[in-house]
Amino acid sequence: MSEQKSAPAPVMAVAWLWVGLPFAWGVYELVLKVKNLFGS
Repeated sequence: MSEQKSAPAPVMAVAWLWVGLPFAWGVYELVLKVKNLFGS
């Protein structure tokens, strides 16, 4: 079996934030639009 090396923790944190923040913003915007759509 081959052993996989993972990236250093700061690199992983930045990578997760790079993907996670825009995703979270999109979900937030979606929730606001759904609220408006259903008039809540």
